[in-house]
Amino acid sequence: MLNYKRYRRNPVIRYPEREWVNREIEHAPIWCSVDLRDGNQALIDPMVVGEKVELFLYMVKMGFKEIEVGFPAASQIEYDFLRELIDRKLIPDDVCVQVLTQCREELIDRTFEAIRGVKKAIVHIYNSTSVLQRDVVFHKNKEEIKQIAIDGTRMVKERAKDFDGEIILEYSPESFTGTEPEYALEVCEAVLAEWGASPENKVIINLPSTVEMTTPNVYADVIEWESKHFKDRDSIILSIHPHNDRGTGVAATELALLAGADRVEGTLFGNGERTGNVDILTVAYNMFSQGIDPKLELSHINETIEIYERLVKMPVHPRHPYAGKLVFTAFSGSHQDAINKGVQAMRERKSEYWEVPYLPIDPADIGREYEPIVRINSQSGKGGVAFIMDTYFGFKLPKGMHKEFSNVIQAISEKQGEVSPEEIMDAFSAEYLDRKEPYCFNKIHVQDFEGQRREDFDTSVEVLYTDHGVEKTFTADGNGPIDAVKRGLIQTLGINVKILDYEEHALQAGSNSKAAAYIHLLNVDTGDVTYGVGVSSNITRASVRAIFSALNRLFK
Repeated sequence: MLNYKRYRRNPVIRYPEREWVNREIEHAPIWCSVDLRDGNQALIDPMVVGEKVELFLYMVKMGFKEIEVGFPAASQIEYDFLRELIDRKLIPDDVCVQVLTQCREELIDRTFEAIRGVKKAIVHIYNSTSVLQRDVVFHKNKEEIKQIAIDGTRMVKERAKDFDGEIILEYSPESFTGTEPEYALEVCEAVLAEWGASPENKVIINLPSTVEMTTPNVYADVIEWESKHFKDRDSIILSIHPHNDRGTGVAATELALLAGADRVEGTLFGNGERTGNVDILTVAYNMFSQGIDPKLELSHINETIEIYERLVKMPVHPRHPYAGKLVFTAFSGSHQDAINKGVQAMRERKSEYWEVPYLPIDPADIGREYEPIVRINSQSGKGGVAFIMDTYFGFKLPKGMHKEFSNVIQAISEKQGEVSPEEIMDAFSAEYLDRKEPYCFNKIHVQDFEGQRREDFDTSVEVLYTDHGVEKTFTADGNGPIDAVKRGLIQTLGINVKILDYEEHALQAGSNSKAAAYIHLLNVDTGDVTYGVGVSSNITRASVRAIFSALNRLFK
């Protein structure tokens, strides 16, 4: 039995005056990618300089304006990477690089040496302020911990005076979620005072969920409490840096944005220490799905996946929101049917808004147009098979035909598992288009009576066909080619059939398009019914082929 009594609940702020619960996210925050620092330090095989340069350039391409490039005072490779970005002039004028350092003089000196020549940089200092770390790691009291933050701020301020470029200060009370809110505020206010923060010289105050310790609403409460209690809120850019220890990093981020956060630090696909950082892509795509401009270029998710997996050397989970291979896939029959009907409704209504059951966004909007939305296995239903035939191959099967053909695919899937679109089309061809036995249609000649009816009929046909391999011909009259062919078959073959339904449509646009015809045929003597399908550039030939297709299925 789990020894749950070893654990104590983390303190929860009592904040009944919270206002974030009545707000909505209305715009994107300032995004800061920490893939090259927080994400990279969590890799089994960290990136080398060339890989880091490639990922940095891709972050720029995606539209990130703030990118944390590393801890240049901590290792030579981090230092060399930053110098390469600066020396090769790879940092655009509208992009601000961020560097992390502890509040130690030799590390701050090395950091300023690393950023020499950059036009604009965020120098991010931090020290841990939590109750637990004050006790077991640093063995310091509150005043001593606060002094570390003040001293670090002073050292950055002194070096910024002589720096040939713009320096923005960022301060993080690390392990903020384990820190008393009042004490975190006290330390941050001391940093702001030491720096001389003002609306014209703002400081980024970053309140990280270094370790997720409680539910997302508690994090939001604390963020709102801090935001409201800063003396000069307009002198601050309030930033958050959520981790995902409880699996609620995205929720914590969204609620913190409601609570007043201006800025989000995170990574692609949530890479980071332990269970990871917040996934910026998921938060951004969530905004996109609500009609909010995420202020990032997110329309090529497959490219992002390829670059991430190659450089980070970790796979994206197949169920990862928006990016996973299976997230826009439906195996369930009821889901497939609803998706199929939703897509058809949008086409018919010519709606400017995306509204399809089970699909919060159009996969094509993020570059997933070639990914299968509906995939067929033994759990699939008739709607899914019809969706595949329409989406991939242009065949709009009559509703009555859905179950008939899905039964064919169901039998295949029960034997082999998932059935690919190509295998579905092969089965469709074998069942309907390529049936030549026992009867095979070859040619037809149609003659209209040009307004003069002959014994109540207005059309005459001559049909060349084979019967069990023997070439034969029949002629017949009827009201139109389809009726005439049916009558000819009844008379010639001695069978009793009735056409229950007929549908047709173009398979593709243009003068060279082909038509598909569907015939629903009844064997009057036995009560058996089936569909036949014919395809031709001539609609009459397509219809006759559909009759022969159905005939062969009835009398196979």
